[in-house]
Amino acid sequence: MTRNPVKLIAEGFSPVPSLEAYDAVRVSAVEEFGGGTGGAELDAIGVLVFDEGPLPEGIGLDRDALARAGFEAKPGQTLMLPQPGRSLIIVVGGGPEPEATAATLRDAGAAFVRAVKKATTVGLRVPSVGSTDAAGAGRALTEGVLLGRYRYDALKAEPREPALERVELLLDGVDGEAASAGIAEGVATARATALARDLANTPPSHLTASDMGEVAELLGGRFGFDVEVLDREQLIELGCGGILGVNAASAEEPRMIVLNYLPEGTATGHLGLVGKGIMYDSGGISLKPSDPMHLLMKMDMGGAAAVLGAFTALRDLGATARVTGWLMCTDNMPSGSAYKLGDVLTARGGTTVEVKNTDAEGRLVLMDGLVLATEAGVDAIVDIATLTGSALRALGETHSVVLGTSQPLVDRLVEAGDATDESTWQFPLVRKYRKLLDSDVADIANLGGVNAGATTAALFLAEFVGDTPWAHLDIAGTMSADSDDSWRSKGATGYGARLLVEVARGFTPVG
Repeated sequence: MTRNPVKLIAEGFSPVPSLEAYDAVRVSAVEEFGGGTGGAELDAIGVLVFDEGPLPEGIGLDRDALARAGFEAKPGQTLMLPQPGRSLIIVVGGGPEPEATAATLRDAGAAFVRAVKKATTVGLRVPSVGSTDAAGAGRALTEGVLLGRYRYDALKAEPREPALERVELLLDGVDGEAASAGIAEGVATARATALARDLANTPPSHLTASDMGEVAELLGGRFGFDVEVLDREQLIELGCGGILGVNAASAEEPRMIVLNYLPEGTATGHLGLVGKGIMYDSGGISLKPSDPMHLLMKMDMGGAAAVLGAFTALRDLGATARVTGWLMCTDNMPSGSAYKLGDVLTARGGTTVEVKNTDAEGRLVLMDGLVLATEAGVDAIVDIATLTGSALRALGETHSVVLGTSQPLVDRLVEAGDATDESTWQFPLVRKYRKLLDSDVADIANLGGVNAGATTAALFLAEFVGDTPWAHLDIAGTMSADSDDSWRSKGATGYGARLLVEVARGFTPVG
């Protein structure tokens, strides 16, 4: 097959530039900044300041002076204090100390590095970690600093900001060894998110389904998980009519990418993760309007990106469960060979599906992956997908939607979302709406009407999981950010990578 000529503009291009960036940065817990030289070796030092209580030493100003400069220690607020011949000092607001959580620390780390965009060596002093333990504080601060500094510059002649080289964290009154362990976890989870961001930010002609398979093989070899990439002929043999139907108009072949992580020793359980990987979604014959949302459709593979990112952290975090992932990757294009409204597709397992809208394609590729997950005998399935505009309209950009057949599994996802600040909100799986998916010519239709779209989409997916405990994350609203917001950098957010890591690392069977 002739390669897309658009891709030739970027010789040596990598869809995962964060891999090199994370290799280069060093994050550590210290007892003194700059190796005991008073911070002279660091470009900038941040100091977390709460809204009450004594100020940490080294700021050189009292609260009245800070207030006159407009600093009230509100969460995320920063103020630069230039120091002749010394590191630049930045005070960072933490709000009320009694209310400080891991999210407070994560946000503070992000606010600090955003305030010193040109600094490559930085330190952050935290006089109190609030209710967070040492390991949790180290992880949250590391995530905030590394994710707050993220920029997608892979196709720019020059980066907008220099890369971080060294980060020193000085946490008063906590166990240094535990903090260091948390920092190591934070590097792994931040890297997982950054890699998911890289993939979702990459232009569609620079990251096809086959490219995604090559990236998965690269990451699997480095981070200790097995990868199997199945091509179009193999998908035909498996009877995966959903992904094949969606791919029918594309010049690029589909790929199903199967990831498998095995822990050392006896696995505590077997979790299946299924990710929607629509590399670009034009809407197909049901063509999307040419508006800003259409531009974002290079991110319609954000679910698959989150799953792949999560796998890169499992070994480093000592995950005790077996985890298998199915990434269902293709683009959705219009052409003379495209699948059409009224067509009937046959899913893996034999269920027939009437196509009422070719822009409801995500559920069609997921259905094949869900059936394969059940056949693999996993203890539970979580699928993740940029699936419906209904989720975005209902909850905006801060929360995903979660639905499922297993309340204990849904509860785990909600708890993991709270722990990672990748928040999700449960919608009811209203069974009476199933009739909206009835078809006169097939077992089920792929569209359920104008109302309750997130719920009817989930009801469609529920048809393919059998009795296996299952939960569905609709991340259409959380996949991207219009502007920098705490640790969420403008562009793809990598939402779901850290949440899935949190669920997978110690997974045990659920009811």
